[in-house]
Amino acid sequence: MENQVLTPHVYWAQRHRELYLRVELSDVQNPAISITENVLHFKAQGHGAKGDNVYEFHLEFLDLVKPEEEERLNKLRLESQGSPETLISLKKGYLFMYNLVQFLGFSWMFVNMTVRFFILGKESFYDTFHTMADMMYFCQMLSVVETINAAIGVTKSPVMPSLIQLLGRNFILFIIFGTMEEMQNKAVVFFVFYTWSTIEIFRYPFYMLYCLDMDWKVLTWLRYTVWIPLYPLGCLAEAVSVIQSIPVFNETGRFSFTLPYPVKIKVRFSFFLQIYLILLFLGLYINFRHLYKQRRRRYGQKKKKIN
Repeated sequence: MENQVLTPHVYWAQRHRELYLRVELSDVQNPAISITENVLHFKAQGHGAKGDNVYEFHLEFLDLVKPEEEERLNKLRLESQGSPETLISLKKGYLFMYNLVQFLGFSWMFVNMTVRFFILGKESFYDTFHTMADMMYFCQMLSVVETINAAIGVTKSPVMPSLIQLLGRNFILFIIFGTMEEMQNKAVVFFVFYTWSTIEIFRYPFYMLYCLDMDWKVLTWLRYTVWIPLYPLGCLAEAVSVIQSIPVFNETGRFSFTLPYPVKIKVRFSFFLQIYLILLFLGLYINFRHLYKQRRRRYGQKKKKIN
């Protein structure tokens, strides 16, 4: 006796230019999916509301389906991992948690440094590294995830600006500050950490709300504006830290080396630091340009309408 043909539960979701259909079936076998003009045809063996049966439905659209959309449909495969809607929800949940953890970390440092400054004044500058280093290490190591997300397509952010910021900050944190105790007691550490934290306490909550499809205008404006003074100030503080570290590296000879015979020339690490100073401002230009384009895309259209 042939299995009875039943209609499965079909859920419709539409966002921007994307259309999602979720067919509530499990253990699907031999799915047949096709489009004829403006009608979607679906037939498959699977486990649904009426148990294990053949389920079938036909969905009529308001207009003809474009040929390129038919081609995309031909590449459709049902996967056991879940529906596109479920995968999108999982991705948003993962990104929300990542941004939340980073926001809490940088907020803790920002509040801590601010309170210490008001209580201790300039004296708080000189032990910033010893009080904040562990949390900054954690946040900066975790920021590797941000670059990976951009590289594998989890986020739509370009890889280069994220990679430049990751490498630049970690070089300052792990090499300039982390390896040289003489640098850890300098006031410049406070200004580097403070500018980094100030930028991130606006950036990460913006991304958190974005994961929830929410837009708080004040926070959005701050996210697209506060970097204008803070990025150059942060770059300047990083440059000062590199300049101050040059005589320290020369004295200690750390990371310096001698070329093999017959050259036998000693190459000081300070030579690479001078090259890094040039790359530092080049990276600032690339990131500044990227952020300016983002801001222009966000607010440029409104200005054109007014004109």
